[in-house]
Amino acid sequence: MSRTIVKQGYHIGTNAGCSRRSFLKGAVGLGFTGLSFPHVCNSAHTLKKPNIVIMFLDNIGYGDLTCYGNQSMKTPRIDRLASEGVRCTDFYIGSPSCMPSRGALLTGRHPLRNGLNEQLYKIDEHQQIALPHYEVILPRYLAKAGYVSGCFGKWNLGFAPGSRPTDRGFNEYFGNISGNCDYYTYIYNGRNDLHRNTEPAKANGYSTYVFADAACEFIERNKDRPFLCYIPFNAAHYPNPKNKPPGTPCLWQAPDEAFERYGYSPETLDERKRYRAVVTALDDGVGRVLDQLDRLKLAENTIVILLSDNGAFLIPARGLECASNKPLKAGGTTLWEGGIRIPCIVRWPGRIKPRTICREPLVSMDIVPMALYAAGLSLPSDRTLDGKDPTAALAGRSSSPHKYLYWSWGNRSNAIRKGRYKLIRERNSTNQDWQLFDLQTDIGETANLLAARLEIAEQLKTEYESWEKEVTNVC
Repeated sequence: MSRTIVKQGYHIGTNAGCSRRSFLKGAVGLGFTGLSFPHVCNSAHTLKKPNIVIMFLDNIGYGDLTCYGNQSMKTPRIDRLASEGVRCTDFYIGSPSCMPSRGALLTGRHPLRNGLNEQLYKIDEHQQIALPHYEVILPRYLAKAGYVSGCFGKWNLGFAPGSRPTDRGFNEYFGNISGNCDYYTYIYNGRNDLHRNTEPAKANGYSTYVFADAACEFIERNKDRPFLCYIPFNAAHYPNPKNKPPGTPCLWQAPDEAFERYGYSPETLDERKRYRAVVTALDDGVGRVLDQLDRLKLAENTIVILLSDNGAFLIPARGLECASNKPLKAGGTTLWEGGIRIPCIVRWPGRIKPRTICREPLVSMDIVPMALYAAGLSLPSDRTLDGKDPTAALAGRSSSPHKYLYWSWGNRSNAIRKGRYKLIRERNSTNQDWQLFDLQTDIGETANLLAARLEIAEQLKTEYESWEKEVTNVC
């Protein structure tokens, strides 16, 4: 670990934690850029406050994108974004399921600390309180620095009075309130799920494009002031039969042009082909937002963060073997690497060099302190953030600001990572003992080293138990 200097709550590194490297051979579109990148400056505050765009993808696996090695997928706009910024290889989400994952992202606090460590499944529960009202989320912080904030897409954090996006700091909201909906009708479990601010709404068109276009309109209206544009796409969430009329096939949905990009018929019943079309349409939605930033000449002063809410779901019994978390083990709702290690790309002209790779362990809770730093704000004094500003690590000037990363998924499983080692326990499995893996040599978590590295395992177990005791029910 490199030495770091702590200044005003932020870590300013001394050693490189990312290397400037070429991307995977065969990746499409990584050799060009529409941006110029000025010399990296030493202070975020020498420029005007940057805009912040967060694109939160749904259930996109570690191996689903071309720039992460999937040569069967067409994601040219995301690949180009990666070529213009830093691609993270060891970036984690706070929870392996979408609702607590969103709470962790927006609060900068671990699900155990913020009180949302479980998924709500019934539609009526989605209209109740999910994230406790005492929690403060990113737009509320940024408002203190003059930011206007909009949310466009999947909310999934409760929709009771006090829980809605506009109750929690967003100036406007347009999207689906629950965990998933039909991509064209916006139906969730037989009910309309689409809302504008607090009222039910209607829309025509494919949801990925509708949400991207709403975000583009927001960006244009607010181009002359600093903004936070949070776009939690509902793609590529798997299809839900409860969102369909009786007798209707439950298939992945995408526009015809996305199928045609591969030479597929839009009528194909091949689920893998249909899934590829969904991801390519998602890539198109990302491209619409990036094009808007270019058109309005905002890209140079906008931080763009693209990440997934958890690993792809791999459930053969439900036909969910279309996505890829390769080369990682398992997928969503597990604490194996396939459930929590996610694709993440950050573009910040003038701060992060293009075409770089960051191999430092980072986590989604880091985005809140990063945004506060970029906006010139101090960390909150009335609560603990589990995230730490990752800017120096992303820029290649330091190692990770985290000595440990921790996970607790309901009463199901627990995990802790320190450097190359990860200790994990599955409480609902036949083997409930802790297991130890060396992620540097065994990214697929195939060889349990607990017996051979017992001292390391015991140290990690003690650290995890101490942390869990500290964060549970403590603000």
